[in-house]
Amino acid sequence: MLSGNLEKDGFMLSSVEGLINAAQKDSLWYLSFGLACCAVEMMHAAGARYDMDRFGMMPRPSPRHADLMIVAGTLTNKMAAAMRKVYDQMPEPKYVVSMGSCANGGGYYHYSYSVVRGCDRIVPVDIYVPGCPPTAEALLYGLMQLQHKIRRSGYQGKAVLIER
Repeated sequence: MLSGNLEKDGFMLSSVEGLINAAQKDSLWYLSFGLACCAVEMMHAAGARYDMDRFGMMPRPSPRHADLMIVAGTLTNKMAAAMRKVYDQMPEPKYVVSMGSCANGGGYYHYSYSVVRGCDRIVPVDIYVPGCPPTAEALLYGLMQLQHKIRRSGYQGKAVLIER
């Protein structure tokens, strides 16, 4: 993406698209949508040991400032409308990471009348992180996969399932 020898020659060549992709990849501001026990692992990933800040990911309290939503936990029918409203308030480009088996497909509560069978029925999901609950390492790996997706040219918004 970026070419040239900065240390030797003192310059760097890039395209405008390359600079925009680098800026988007390296400054993901996330809105945490913690609904259940997976939110504890999401907080663990943001803590001092794993430190999502070193990847350029900063938590934002407002959806109008965030470009990434991390859905962590069981999404119920009552909460689905609120989640869609928050997603619609986010500026473009916006990305969604579904974290945990409950957010991915309903989890243990799949057959309950009050549980949405995957948050991808409400918002488009870019990355799925499996597990119950997934570890902080799995979330960081999923976020790095999202960074790779953003970096790639021709990103069409297709979902990726992370397999371990």
